Amino acid sequence: MSRSSAINQSPVKPASNAGHQGIYIMSPSSAIAEAKVLTRGVKRLEKMGFKVALDRNVLACSQRFAGTDTQRLSAFARAIKQKLPIVMASRGGYGLTRLLPHLDWNALGNSGKRFVGQSDFTAFNLALLAKTGLVSYAGPTACYDFGATKTEILTTEIFGEVMRGELEILSFESPKADSVDCRGVLWGGNLAMITALIGTPFMPKIKGGILFVEDVGEHPYRIERMLNQLAQAGILGKQKALILGGFTEYKLAAHDRGYDLNAAIDFIKQTVKIPIIPGLPYGHTPMKVTLPIGAKVGVATEDGIAHLVLDEHPDEI
Repeated sequence: MSRSSAINQSPVKPASNAGHQGIYIMSPSSAIAEAKVLTRGVKRLEKMGFKVALDRNVLACSQRFAGTDTQRLSAFARAIKQKLPIVMASRGGYGLTRLLPHLDWNALGNSGKRFVGQSDFTAFNLALLAKTGLVSYAGPTACYDFGATKTEILTTEIFGEVMRGELEILSFESPKADSVDCRGVLWGGNLAMITALIGTPFMPKIKGGILFVEDVGEHPYRIERMLNQLAQAGILGKQKALILGGFTEYKLAAHDRGYDLNAAIDFIKQTVKIPIIPGLPYGHTPMKVTLPIGAKVGVATEDGIAHLVLDEHPDEI
């Protein structure tokens, strides 16, 4: 996996302009299990040069959630009023779909904040796009990524570059990719969360887009079923390309009899005649890129490599 700028394998260095791009961390979904993980994540972000502030309820806990629904809604209200421009989820889990009908989308859309998260945060990413048309980011979280025992250097570097507007092209190995050269709105994230929004006012209506998906703990037949649901709902076939991220932490069974993730993808490929590009380094994995949901991008494949153009210039792909 490569990108337009050189990859530096030395420890991450603070960016000269990272300080004024501070990060406000909130917990919109599940409760943080260990405070020390968040502390570790904050220290790493600060080492990168970011100023970090924590929402006052970031460590709250109510059953499995990071506080009551009211507390978590209040965290969004505080996040858009404070001064730091980046709002990052502490972790994923479950809980955001409970909040979507009660969020102030006009205030969120007018806040000028850059929202970042993954997994359950996909529901917010897509709802923000549906309700306001604004770009947000699928990317690392404070605990899972920056708070991990060991961080993945490309995850941290790419996050910093995207937040500073420095990254133009992401390239990754995709030897089984279909041939494609197209442009469209980039959207997607966690597959289960995408399908959960079908039929709701929080599902963006994207035609001619570039859809990326990933998931964790889902057997290939469930992945097939969810992609098939997107197809039968008339959504998947309207996209210009489908990009596959990581599908991790599932176990095949004896009665699968050879049915695996490749078989599931092959069925979708036969059912929906759009290009499929596997291998995107994004998902519930240590290595993940940061992607602008709602931005117009380009994607092209050649010689087993896929190029995702985040900041397109003429004749670049």
